[in-house]
Amino acid sequence: MTQMIKKPFDPIAEMNDMLQRFSQLMPFSGQLPAFSKEGWSPTADLSETPEAFEVHAELPGVKLEDVRVGFEDGMLTVSGEKKTEREEKHKRFHRVERSAGSFSRSFYIPNVLDDGKVTALFKDGVLTVKLPKQQPGLPAKKTVDVKAG
Repeated sequence: MTQMIKKPFDPIAEMNDMLQRFSQLMPFSGQLPAFSKEGWSPTADLSETPEAFEVHAELPGVKLEDVRVGFEDGMLTVSGEKKTEREEKHKRFHRVERSAGSFSRSFYIPNVLDDGKVTALFKDGVLTVKLPKQQPGLPAKKTVDVKAG
């Protein structure tokens, strides 16, 4: 008689598996977010006009100095950290729903950008990155300065 070896229970893997199976049954206009052990994943919109690509990422509770934006080989990466501000001394929490921790989102942007004119503005918890279009084949800038709005 053979014995089955049981895997340790991993609630994150179980939730991702359930979401994957559910998304195959239901048509969605977007992608369901994956759960992460590392932190959280901010929501974002990617749009395009004839002149530029634009990314709007919601980063509530994140400070400007904790946000990083980079662009390399056609990949825009927004990353950083949302730090917890909890003072647990003399407090008993009944519910904790706000996420904290490091995050990273990457978006493929066709390599038709004027890298010298990429701008990033962080205002009211929303990061807006504008990536103007230009002729293909130009080298891409590796980092982008983020300005406060």
